[in-house]
Amino acid sequence: MIRAVVSRFYALARVDDIIGPVFRNAVADEQWQAHLDTITDFWSSMLLGSGRYHGRPMPKHLALTELGDVHFQRWLALFRFTVTELCPPDIAALFIERSERVGNSFRLNVHMHRGQNLVHLKPLERKDYRPPHAGGTN
Repeated sequence: MIRAVVSRFYALARVDDIIGPVFRNAVADEQWQAHLDTITDFWSSMLLGSGRYHGRPMPKHLALTELGDVHFQRWLALFRFTVTELCPPDIAALFIERSERVGNSFRLNVHMHRGQNLVHLKPLERKDYRPPHAGGTN
């Protein structure tokens, strides 16, 4: 199920108007499968305690100078959409809770790394994701 979520999420993310350019710039096409395998290991460790992931994701994210709140907001919305689509409700809820922890932690670290004041940083507004073919705006 983790592999299915990762595959579906990143297939949508790569073509997304907001986060797609970030992913396409950061991960070359020939490295894409290795990236999916690494992210699958990450989620396996996060959700199942498998210990399969041994990386340090923060430095890679800190290097993405274009990364901002709009990207974190879309990442979380798209992730919620994906797990709700693919997982039973209890598993989706676990994925969502962990993804929000990860996303918010990365967001705070990006802001701190850039020397931004966190005192007035408000939580991200939760937005829904609608696939382009579903009508409306994303």
